[in-house]
Amino acid sequence: MSKIAVVVGSLRAESFNRQFAKALVRLPAGAGHEFTFADIGSLPLYDQDHDGDQAESVKALKALIKGSDGVIFVTPEYNRSIPGVLKNAIDNASRPYGQNAWAGKPAGVIGVSIGAIGSALAQQHLRNVLAYLDMPTLGAPEAFIQWKDGLVTADGTIGEQSAGFVSSWLEAFLKLVDRHKD
Repeated sequence: MSKIAVVVGSLRAESFNRQFAKALVRLPAGAGHEFTFADIGSLPLYDQDHDGDQAESVKALKALIKGSDGVIFVTPEYNRSIPGVLKNAIDNASRPYGQNAWAGKPAGVIGVSIGAIGSALAQQHLRNVLAYLDMPTLGAPEAFIQWKDGLVTADGTIGEQSAGFVSSWLEAFLKLVDRHKD
């Protein structure tokens, strides 16, 4: 069993990415694994002046990441990049210098958008950041998913048309996590 942290780059309670993330972790491919959603909405804006005395919410995020075997990032695309709240979470948990909680943690990058390119640019920007943070990141399959009716059903599962592909993505990510376990 792997412990997986799930970081959703949107704070809106009914965000498409939050709905998708909740459905993703319910897939049979994830059975037997523990998925914990990170609270990034309570984090203060990153300020280097606070590196010596980080907020409790920052310490909690860092503890979640350090205690996880891997991290799934589910990101929307805001203005052709990642949301500020997601970047803030990444910055908070990577500091102070030398105390990067993300280092070595396998990452999966996925996201949905109403646009046809399905968060592709945000995912590319996020991959650049994760490379710097020393996170081995799933390269294939890439998953640029367009939000459409039926992607997530009324009962909170991935719809029939997408379930196979999304399951294969999750299986590939979990294999990456297994390859990097201590």
